Amino acid sequence: MARIETIRFRPHRAEVLEGKVRWSPVDTGTPETDLPQLFWETGDPWREANLWLVATATCRDVHIRTTETRAAALLAYARWLERTETDWRQFPARREHRCLVRYRGALIDARNSSELAASTASQRMRTVVSFYRWVKANGILTPTWPTWLDRSVKVHISNQFGFERTLDRKTTDLAIPLRSAPGTRLEDGLQPVSTTDRNAILNFARHHGSEELYLMLATGFFTGIRLQTLADLKLDTLSHAAPDPSSDKLYRLAVGPGATPSVATKFGVTGYVWIPKDLLNDLNDYAQSERRLKRAARAADASNRELLFLTRFGNSYADRGADKSPSLNVELHGLRRLASRHGLTFMQSFKFHQARCTFATELARSAISAGGSIHAIAIVKEALLHRHEVNRPGFRRHLAAINYGLS
Repeated sequence: MARIETIRFRPHRAEVLEGKVRWSPVDTGTPETDLPQLFWETGDPWREANLWLVATATCRDVHIRTTETRAAALLAYARWLERTETDWRQFPARREHRCLVRYRGALIDARNSSELAASTASQRMRTVVSFYRWVKANGILTPTWPTWLDRSVKVHISNQFGFERTLDRKTTDLAIPLRSAPGTRLEDGLQPVSTTDRNAILNFARHHGSEELYLMLATGFFTGIRLQTLADLKLDTLSHAAPDPSSDKLYRLAVGPGATPSVATKFGVTGYVWIPKDLLNDLNDYAQSERRLKRAARAADASNRELLFLTRFGNSYADRGADKSPSLNVELHGLRRLASRHGLTFMQSFKFHQARCTFATELARSAISAGGSIHAIAIVKEALLHRHEVNRPGFRRHLAAINYGLS
């Protein structure tokens, strides 16, 4: 089936010097990066899609993560094309036989059968349409029959002062409306686990998983930090931890590009996260352990030796700024399979980001029980680095009541 491969990409410009064509690197202000490229099952590159990905990657306003997301959406489309033996340029006279119309139907069927989230189906269709807009605008694709029908939708926006303005939004008849499901949705649509399940997960990870996996899960459950921040924690981040003035059971870790040392965060937010004292002690013990020191000695990149968590090869668990970790996913997948054989069926669908959801839920419950619901959301936002809010020492003291010592 189709696949994605990454290449080290740096923009170049063709120049003719002394009758020969030479390629010279271009300084666009964008650092050399890992650029995703699509390949068909036959091994041939999907040249048109790869050109579009190059065009988006060289745009200063587009982050490389956006390019990776677009590549993943095109990969799903490419695999559907191969599975249905459909050409991506197939636009016959009959509308229902056109590739985009058929793919839209397949996405809706997957959404209705719960194979895909509604947001994922909408995003994939939107990305594919954007790709086709680009190839048409550049004259790469000139179908005889229309690819879609453009529509103009007026969106009314009101500001905090009551003034309204109308925006014209361009859409197509292929768009898949995103209708939110009833009920409360947390981050990324994930649900928290109960405190009983949380303790069971940590106990099982401590006895059957690696020490790194257990500590990373514990840190996620009791600090709420994202994976990209967790993978970028430094040894000095722990040594610079400051006691929280409101509780002798809590410390504060500085994270973000403005912290010393800097620690990756989403959107480059700088702030503090709370960490229980017992957990901080465990992380400090691990930082000086023989196991971690051996991993640091294997690190080919000297900068990795300052990271708290390293793989057995001495590599970072995630690329700088990336909120995904293939190494952690492999370990967590193995732990889930082993847990299922031990009767812990609730772990079959467990994802690491649920640790953050669980922390937020428990913190909100603690905040409400300590001082009511008026300021609970503000406290949760402060702890998750969503937005700076007013400090409430009473809530922080109650946060320390979340048990860390697990049997």
